[in-house]
Amino acid sequence: MTRFKSERIAKFAFDFAEKNNRKLVTAIHKANIMKLGDGLFRQTVKDVGQDYSGIEVNDLIVDNASMQAVAKPQQFDVLVTPNLYGSILSNIGAALIGGPGLVPGANFGREYAVFEPGCRHVGLDIKGKNTANPTAMILSAAMMLRHLGLNEQADKISKATYDVIEEGKVRTRDIGGSASTTEFTDAIIEKLA
Repeated sequence: MTRFKSERIAKFAFDFAEKNNRKLVTAIHKANIMKLGDGLFRQTVKDVGQDYSGIEVNDLIVDNASMQAVAKPQQFDVLVTPNLYGSILSNIGAALIGGPGLVPGANFGREYAVFEPGCRHVGLDIKGKNTANPTAMILSAAMMLRHLGLNEQADKISKATYDVIEEGKVRTRDIGGSASTTEFTDAIIEKLA
């Protein structure tokens, strides 16, 4: 944990909040026990927040944040976390909305960005069965398009994906249906036509 890296992720979180009209950034930490590393992270996020008028900053210990994510997820806007806590909270979020097949993700470095499902679940039990929910991968690809400045294309793909899910006619097993990965993907492609 360094001040430089904490500043970098904090600035990313506040820039994201600003760009997406979000009003609250919450730093997730364990500074009550990890006083030096997580204490530095928490304070750095608060310090960076001073440069962003109109965006509130607060913090929560990861234990409480995990409980709050289940009990009252609507209270959160943007969460900024060290890697471990982000992995834990993204898995909790995935469980709340239906499973690992639904959550897109991205990792942004100084030189590279990687877009992939946001929940770490290898799915070995469904490997090669054409039953995986492709939503996370499709929405991650849409995030990549946005990152490249192709917002119109990203919006079309995202809308088609959400429309298929909302209609409920074609759903994979994990979200209450019987469609295959291919059938679900074909339904999204049909919406794009």
